[in-house]
Amino acid sequence: MSENNNLVISIDAMGGDNSPRVVIEGLAIAAKKNQDMRFILFGDESKVSPILNQYPDLLKVCELRHTTEMVRNEDKPSQVIRNRNTSMYMAIDAVRKGEAQAIVSAGNTGALMAISKLVLKTIQKIHRPAIVSIMPHYSGKYVMLDLGANTECSAINLAEFALMGDILARHALGIDKPRVALLNIGAEEMKGKEEIRQAAQIIKNSNMNIDFRGYIEPHEIPNGVADVIVSDGFTGNIALKSTEGTARLVIRMVKNAIKQSFWAKIGLPFMLGVILKIKKTMDPRLYNGAMFVGLNGLSVKSHGGTDALGFSVAVNNAASLVRRDFVSTIRKEVENMDLDELSQEAIYDVY
Repeated sequence: MSENNNLVISIDAMGGDNSPRVVIEGLAIAAKKNQDMRFILFGDESKVSPILNQYPDLLKVCELRHTTEMVRNEDKPSQVIRNRNTSMYMAIDAVRKGEAQAIVSAGNTGALMAISKLVLKTIQKIHRPAIVSIMPHYSGKYVMLDLGANTECSAINLAEFALMGDILARHALGIDKPRVALLNIGAEEMKGKEEIRQAAQIIKNSNMNIDFRGYIEPHEIPNGVADVIVSDGFTGNIALKSTEGTARLVIRMVKNAIKQSFWAKIGLPFMLGVILKIKKTMDPRLYNGAMFVGLNGLSVKSHGGTDALGFSVAVNNAASLVRRDFVSTIRKEVENMDLDELSQEAIYDVY
């Protein structure tokens, strides 16, 4: 591998529904767009090499490390953290060792989160890491967290998510002053669970310097009224999957409407550009790659059922955050935070 390729991404070649083929095909797409990137692949050589050899240019920037063991979709996190010989564990450990600057896997989400937290450790002063993704809204993009790492969250957890989401929106989306909102069932101050109301008080009373806009209801998310949306992992995961399902439904309904209408087919050439633009905007593959934030290392989760294009997007997202030194940025910005003390005060401010 060339010494000029100084951005190293560790890859779990065996993670995902269609690995290793989709993984390698995705890397081939990503490598063409990132000339400074190289990869360390962890997986079964007998399965990976025949596919990798089909891409001579990619082969030049790849190092394959053999292991026959892998994390399966049905494996429990409590089981996989004890096996250090799986492709997922070894890929994450390469980041800890400093051999790679990020790890990308399409494997078991719970296992990836558990191993990443165990191996990379949580940033000091951050109580829990979160899963965050970038999604489209009416006038641009927004970040949302947590998307499934923590089914239940305290007020302090939500406040920390707000801080990390604010940092991500500034560095990944280029928004100078992101608008931050807590996902809730209503806009009134007394609506929602106690943890949400306390989190709002912590954010307001802290020195986090966040443009906090209060609460946002689910139907407002696509309207672009917030750049960072904060939620517990259970609610956030449901909201994300509902959004993805709705996007697929709209695309499918448009296709069916065109097939069933003679006049729609006649007018299709005039509307084709608009339809393709909408389809591209709503294509979930183009927003693939959820990041685990709050760790001392960058771990990125690709959708398990994605195709090569989707996996390449996850790799590109990882590379982009490495270039922006995202992990160090979060670490530096939370050093002066004392959210624990503020959380105690917020309990009394709610009532």
